[in-house]
Amino acid sequence: LQRHLLIKKSWTCLCDCAFLVLHTCFLLFQVFTDSKRRPSYFTEKSNESAVKYINRKFPNIDIRGGSQHLSSIQKQKSAVLEGLQSYYESFIDVMEFRDNVYELLNTIDACQCFFDIAVNFDLTKNYLDLIVTYASVFYMLSRIDDKKAIVGLYNCAYEFSNGNSDPSFPRLGQMFIEYDHPWKKLSEEFGPHTKVSPLQIHRRFPSKHICLDVGNKISLIDNYLQYIQNNILMMACEYLSTEVMERWILIGFLLCHSSLNTNADSQNLWKTALRSGLYLTVIRDEVLNIHKLSEDFFDGLKGYSKRIPDIKECKDYVITNCGALRREKRNFLRNALKELTKVLEDEPALLGPKALYVFMALSFSRDEVLWLVRHAENIPKTKTPEDYADSQLAELLYHMEKLRTLLAQHRYVIQRYHLQYLSQYDALVLNDIIQGMYVCPEEESVLMSSFVSTLSAMSLKHLDAGEEFDLKAFRLDWLRLQAYTSTGKAPLALKDYPDLAKVMNMAQFHTRMMDSVNELLCETADLSILCFHARVFEKLFSQSSEDVSMQRYLTAFPVICSHFSQCLHPLCPEEVSTVSPAQNQSLKLCVSFLEEISRQTCTVVLEICAEQCNLHEKLLPKHSAETISTARNKKLKKSLPKKGDVPKEKPGTESLRKDRAIVTNLDKMHQALTELCASYSICADFTVFKHIIVPAEFLLSQLEIRLNKVIVQMANYNQSTHEIARPSDLLAGIQAYVTSLHSLSCYINIDVTRLVKNVLLQQTQPLDSYGSQTITTLYTNWFLEGLLRQASSALIVHCPTTQCFVNQNTENEQSFHAEEYADICGLRSLAELIGPYGLKFLNENLMWHIISQVGELKKLVSDNMDVLVQMRANFENPDAMSDLQKKLTGCENVLKRMTIIGVILSFRSMVQEALGEVNIMDRHCPFIMRPIKCLKDLISPEGDIKVTLSVYEMASAAGLPCEIDPALVSAIANMQTDNSSIEDEFKITCLLLVFIAVSLPTLCLDPNSFYSRAQGGHQNNIHCLATAVNHIAAAMFTVQRKNTRIQLQEFLKVASSILLQLGQNVERMEIKNRDSIYVILHMIVEQSPFLSQDMLETCFPYVLLRNAYREVHKTFIHTMG
Repeated sequence: LQRHLLIKKSWTCLCDCAFLVLHTCFLLFQVFTDSKRRPSYFTEKSNESAVKYINRKFPNIDIRGGSQHLSSIQKQKSAVLEGLQSYYESFIDVMEFRDNVYELLNTIDACQCFFDIAVNFDLTKNYLDLIVTYASVFYMLSRIDDKKAIVGLYNCAYEFSNGNSDPSFPRLGQMFIEYDHPWKKLSEEFGPHTKVSPLQIHRRFPSKHICLDVGNKISLIDNYLQYIQNNILMMACEYLSTEVMERWILIGFLLCHSSLNTNADSQNLWKTALRSGLYLTVIRDEVLNIHKLSEDFFDGLKGYSKRIPDIKECKDYVITNCGALRREKRNFLRNALKELTKVLEDEPALLGPKALYVFMALSFSRDEVLWLVRHAENIPKTKTPEDYADSQLAELLYHMEKLRTLLAQHRYVIQRYHLQYLSQYDALVLNDIIQGMYVCPEEESVLMSSFVSTLSAMSLKHLDAGEEFDLKAFRLDWLRLQAYTSTGKAPLALKDYPDLAKVMNMAQFHTRMMDSVNELLCETADLSILCFHARVFEKLFSQSSEDVSMQRYLTAFPVICSHFSQCLHPLCPEEVSTVSPAQNQSLKLCVSFLEEISRQTCTVVLEICAEQCNLHEKLLPKHSAETISTARNKKLKKSLPKKGDVPKEKPGTESLRKDRAIVTNLDKMHQALTELCASYSICADFTVFKHIIVPAEFLLSQLEIRLNKVIVQMANYNQSTHEIARPSDLLAGIQAYVTSLHSLSCYINIDVTRLVKNVLLQQTQPLDSYGSQTITTLYTNWFLEGLLRQASSALIVHCPTTQCFVNQNTENEQSFHAEEYADICGLRSLAELIGPYGLKFLNENLMWHIISQVGELKKLVSDNMDVLVQMRANFENPDAMSDLQKKLTGCENVLKRMTIIGVILSFRSMVQEALGEVNIMDRHCPFIMRPIKCLKDLISPEGDIKVTLSVYEMASAAGLPCEIDPALVSAIANMQTDNSSIEDEFKITCLLLVFIAVSLPTLCLDPNSFYSRAQGGHQNNIHCLATAVNHIAAAMFTVQRKNTRIQLQEFLKVASSILLQLGQNVERMEIKNRDSIYVILHMIVEQSPFLSQDMLETCFPYVLLRNAYREVHKTFIHTMG
């Protein structure tokens, strides 16, 4: 009994720490093979002599005789001890692990333990895992080239510090010497331990291969049921990894190879495993070339020369046949898993009785995926390298993930079925078996009675009440019973009761269905090792993404990255507590996969949108003229088109088909979109190392980036030629895109409205979220540099009658028609496109140009300050004014700059009016617009100016007209004034109005100053002076806190006086366009909120205005239709 307990305790502890020791050795190997992570003691030149001396003398290092070599170590002994202590202790852990394994093996031999995976599965599996892991530990230890230098440096530093060598160093040194050739030493160690031979699984391993070989002819669901019923002895064997079995067999026969020359079963088992592949996984991406290793190993053993041809034959078989065979297995598994997934999705209740098949399918698939990855990383020289690539792997991974999802979703169904199975079948059968036993010792009897009572006590009431089941104690007791009953002298031998083993093994699987489905999924479907084969994983994804039929399964690749957190060992702090390379690699892979899938989806979506936009563009009104002309010519029987002319297709002809089998380009794109969007259905979100990944958000992000670029491209802005798309055309194109984008929600559950709002909102800013120019910037630049610059030169005229800008008839034809961009329709479209935010940016740029002109005007006023002061005082004295006017300089310059300001402000007024007409605010937030209108109506310019400007700014942004332009007020207030006082500024403003007034007669000299009734303005845009005077005066006097009405009345008096004097000069040239200039005075009063007609009549006779309007309208021809 004491030995039984020793076996059980040793096994439990060693199985837990074996992989940890292997993991530690692997990390040490990585550290000392990476030049960036390697400790500095091995790279510093001062230590180079010490390292060479230690490697040469190891393990007999004399610190006194080698003091000249070890002087650098003596100087930094404390640092060496501290830096190498963790590595040294890791090697001590390996040594202690070896001692414990020795002790366990000796105990097993002494107890004459019996192993058969079909009977005592857990005991046999743990035993074989332990032996293989033990061999892997010393293989990895032999790969660490610096191990002697590590322990040697540490021991020297220890001896310098303490005066004596570290107690563990002699044994460590001896262990390193012995395991320089690990497989030879391991073979010598395990020679006496005949239990290591993998013959315990000889009945199960061939059956796994038979299953998969026959798999191409049978269905995993139907015919395999009969196979299991006829062959099942142990459920856990059915989903046991074939790769694990191959590792047991091949490494096991390297350690204990005596039966290969004497036992035919051993030879067959060994050859079968050798024919399975070229490489075995040791840990993570570290693999063994098993044929090369076996050939080298047996070549050095006496009496095993016959095995060398067997190895070469198996290797040739693998290179010739294995790639194609594995490809066919993957094809079979793809179809089988697809069939299984469809059945279980349709009937989830089958997950109860068919759970074993699910885990078998996952295990088979995982083995094939990992085989492909291992061999794709190290492709052998073969005539068919395509066998090691699989463009359809995405489908297999997809169905594996779907099965995992089904198991998680329908956990209750699985638990309910197996709970009833345990309590109503397993418990009864187990009780009958126990009752039929002739010999049953007390402790074994207690354990078996507890099994029956535990299973019988389970009830559906516990499940329905939401209780969590924990049956780990049941399975641990079963392991204890296996240990008690598998020794040579056990009173109750488990091998004599195969029915007991069969029922208990089956019950153990059923208990795992109750509380550890996730653990079982990790055993059968964990693909976390792909994290360490990133290059191959990316290559497989690339191959699958190029296959159109695999597009619906592509999301399986990033979802697989959620497995990668399972590859870290929880007891390795350098991997768990910090951001390990595996975490970075996992996130990098996941993001790159999702970005590529999103990029493909986004490309198809935007191609569909572009196609729909082209179809929509054909229906625009601008194309109707040609159709109308063709119909009219046909009606009038005019000359028919020539034979060579191809008749233009009417919109809609693309929808007419004679045969539905004809597939158009748009059909193909919709098919591709359906496939790509289907891939997002695998899951709404998943977690990769505590990062929640939402695949749909990657698509939204890609669409946002690409859509921003597409909108800018649709604007077709050419900075060199100042060409740009009409705002109305761009708006129509964007509306077509948005309409098509909304159909995307029929394919995938994403918020298209949020996407469109984000993109369009970014286009109202100068730069988008990625720092690129938007249509707001493009149109602002174009209107400033293209339209308004030419309007300032009178090449383009502001036409108040039609509320647009039109081109002048000049010899040089313009590159664009202004009326197509700056008419009511164009400006409304512009307001729709860039919205209040974009118009604010446009206004800021307009204000900058206005302020630059105002600055120049102030300079002109300063240059003529004295003359203007006198003219202001003597404007009613014609003789004095005549003399002073001769002294005045820059009159034409003042009017030119004021005209430019007027043109800009007229354009701004049109844009503001367009913003109010499109009702953006009314449509989106009517509950805000009504209070804004009420506030604007209640506010008066005579009140608190700060409050007034705040309300006007808000109203202006909403598109409402204001008496005072808040943007202009703000811009003037921010001008540089050279520390001048408000009174000085006020004086300059008053004199500026005087300057403008006394300069008006000079306009008569310009032949283009005549008023056109058709356009409602003058040919040189001087009618914009009215807008400029009113806005500039209101803004400047508001900043200076003066009464605008009084100052404009003064301007009106001066201007009227000057113009009346103009009327007295009957014979001079000024009278040519005198009437057109009188009209400007009336426009100033008509547009001003501060002046009235009564004020005008007090200083300028109405009869002159009436006569002026009659004269300018004489040339206008009336037509009656």
